[in-house]
Amino acid sequence: MEMNLGSIAENLDEVRGRIGAGCTAAGRSPQHVTLLAVSKTFPADAVREALAAGQHAFGENYVQEALAKIEALADRRAEIEWHLIGPLQSNKTRAVAEAFDWVHTVDRLKIAERLSAQRPAALPPLNVCLQVNVSGEDSKSGASFDELPALARSVAALPGLRLRGLMSIPEPADDLAAQRIPHRRLKQALDGLREQGLALDTLSMGMSADLEAAVLEGATIVRVGSAIFGSRPRPA
Repeated sequence: MEMNLGSIAENLDEVRGRIGAGCTAAGRSPQHVTLLAVSKTFPADAVREALAAGQHAFGENYVQEALAKIEALADRRAEIEWHLIGPLQSNKTRAVAEAFDWVHTVDRLKIAERLSAQRPAALPPLNVCLQVNVSGEDSKSGASFDELPALARSVAALPGLRLRGLMSIPEPADDLAAQRIPHRRLKQALDGLREQGLALDTLSMGMSADLEAAVLEGATIVRVGSAIFGSRPRPA
């Protein structure tokens, strides 16, 4: 897919159109799908440009980069929902608990317990998703499907957090039918947890290349970076 053909505002309109078309095909309302603009490696000015185009939810992968960006955009903090969508190490949990609105990548109880304990009492509970290893590869982050029920019950009981749902980063696939399979598995896992009495409402799945497949399978948050901001800057 060709990227970076228009301005950020134009790209946002195109992505919203893709989400809308996917929702139409799935018989869903576009209001039930949140577009998360993945702003990692792009400067605060790019976030400001997206804000001006009506985008308010932003995803960051790297804690230190995100914290600097959050500080640079402190004057717009009330308008921005900051989501951590990258791996989280134990030594970074306090900063994340204090600065972010969502964390999508909780995959073990220790991290969740630290986030809960370190969430400032003056802030609302931190929204979290459990990251699931939908492809079952040892090299992939995320809880296994077997681990998921016990982990979900434990995290849901923590006072400083609000468990919202599940997140995954499946292996890339070339065609729509293949892309839909891991997303369907995540939706089935969410349905299973709901049947156990957990009040979950979020499926964070789908990126620039497979958002249509994710929407068809029930995604409520799609994480889109390159289709909005263009090709990522190469590291120096």
